[in-house]
Amino acid sequence: MEFKKPDVRQFFQTYGIQTFDVSPDESQLTFSTNLNGKYNLWAMDLPNTFPYPLTFHNQSTGSLQYDKNGNFLILESDQDGDENTQLYAIPTKGGKLKPVRTSEGHRHISSFISNDGKKVYYTSTKEDQTYLKSYLYDLENDTEEVILEGEGAPTFLIEKSPKEESLVYKKLFANTSQLAYAVKDGEHIRLTPETEEQHTIGGLTYASETDLYFTTTYHADFSYLAKFNLEKKEFSKVTGLDQVSFTDVKYDQSLNSLYIVGEKGVKDSLYRYDLENGTLEELDIPVSVILQLKVAESGNVYLMGVSATVPHNIYKLSDGKWESLTNYGVPGVAKEEMVDPEVVAYPSFDGTEIEAMFFRAKPENDNGHVILWPHGGPQAAERQTFRALFQFLIYQGYSIFTPNFRGSTGYGLKFTKVIEGDWGYGPRLDNVEGLEWLIKNGYANRDKILLMGGSYGGYMALLLHGRHPEYFKAVVDIFGVSNLFSFVKSVPDFWKPIMKQWVGDPVEDKDKFTEDSPITYLDTMTKPMLVIQGAKDPRVVKAESDQVVEALEKQGTDIKYIVLDDEGHGFSKKENEIKVYEEVLEFFEQYV
Repeated sequence: MEFKKPDVRQFFQTYGIQTFDVSPDESQLTFSTNLNGKYNLWAMDLPNTFPYPLTFHNQSTGSLQYDKNGNFLILESDQDGDENTQLYAIPTKGGKLKPVRTSEGHRHISSFISNDGKKVYYTSTKEDQTYLKSYLYDLENDTEEVILEGEGAPTFLIEKSPKEESLVYKKLFANTSQLAYAVKDGEHIRLTPETEEQHTIGGLTYASETDLYFTTTYHADFSYLAKFNLEKKEFSKVTGLDQVSFTDVKYDQSLNSLYIVGEKGVKDSLYRYDLENGTLEELDIPVSVILQLKVAESGNVYLMGVSATVPHNIYKLSDGKWESLTNYGVPGVAKEEMVDPEVVAYPSFDGTEIEAMFFRAKPENDNGHVILWPHGGPQAAERQTFRALFQFLIYQGYSIFTPNFRGSTGYGLKFTKVIEGDWGYGPRLDNVEGLEWLIKNGYANRDKILLMGGSYGGYMALLLHGRHPEYFKAVVDIFGVSNLFSFVKSVPDFWKPIMKQWVGDPVEDKDKFTEDSPITYLDTMTKPMLVIQGAKDPRVVKAESDQVVEALEKQGTDIKYIVLDDEGHGFSKKENEIKVYEEVLEFFEQYV
């Protein structure tokens, strides 16, 4: 029997997973997924892998945790992407959300449950929107105390010791400048030695009441595994790898070992470090990028990950073998019908090597057009993760080019830092040089290039459109910054302390802000545009898109503007995601 070729719109029906947790006895796995078109909590009674719904609140979940007795879960959930996460509880059998800590217009984050299940630790903006405060809330008595006040930088709780004799918190001075402290018996103990060099703190875990292990770039370009002994107040480097950044670490008490996530460019790796003999072993993993890692008391490892041609899935490592607990894919489309990227590298204008991925449309579908996709962040990276947006455009005949320009993560701290205070020069020219490299090496035709980006990528799409319009036939901006002057004023309050280092000062750096703001170049934004914006976006507020759309409409630029009233800085609802993807496809089809 013959069947028609899968329709491109089948890619729209791919489902996602936001977060997960497994019960202490490993009998139940709960995860946030959009199986009904909107995100809710679903569960599976292991070893069975048939999911059933726990909630019907139709909202995203930021984090999820079982209490140690497995009686209930605490979750963080917002409203239509506004990122004002509130704390709720549900029994493990599911039902209506019970508010635990809520405050309209504020966010509650970094939550975890006390060992006895009677208290919840969390950080909130409700009393200090800039530096934050952390609290301990008594579930039984409905009482609360402030246990940590932020000072000098946004301050977040990140971990508690096994017996809760100490807590660890992090101060965020910038994405590339962080300090961590342990609080024990009222004393605040810094985990890295004093230095004038900025560095980062990544994942952290306790192996005992006195021994903490964490990843850091202290006196290093690539993050490594470090140890801090609370009794001796002693810091030491444990192990690291050349050109690999260790990003997360989890303790396995059953083997007295650590599981460590390593990041190198566009892919991740997983290692097991034996604390007894000091050996580091790389493990095979079923994904290209690890998004979440949990180690059960039994020693079983649970991993959520993704690859370029496989959406979010959850896997279990037991007795040396990986088992897939979910089986998300693209309905009706085989993995072989999708495209893995070619990883390439090219020299930029100043000789800096830039790594990129090129998703090449298959010859039978290829329409000859290449889409440049500058990633968001900007201190992030485009990695080998599944994007339905990419795969359905590739399936339709478009090739996609994704450069990890300077400022991207995964290439060392120095490379990440160079974008600070320089949003619009070096990264912009890295993208331009990437286009020239594509053309020179036969990957693209000069007259068949399109441009699309989201968040910082939307900013870069606008800036490239204004400063280099000759490269592009049409431009899509999704949630993009248009004006650095207004952007630094409109971000959430707890972002504001990092803005000077990250972007610059609008007074001291007025000329640079003007030069790097896309809105400066409206008169050369002459190519057709599609602009997409979430009305509840707290990061890049709607006014950023409004001002550029209004100005371009006045000057007669061909522009279409879509505002999603029930979305923030992304897509929390499948119907909105589908609507946007269809609009993007229809828009590009006009110019092919």
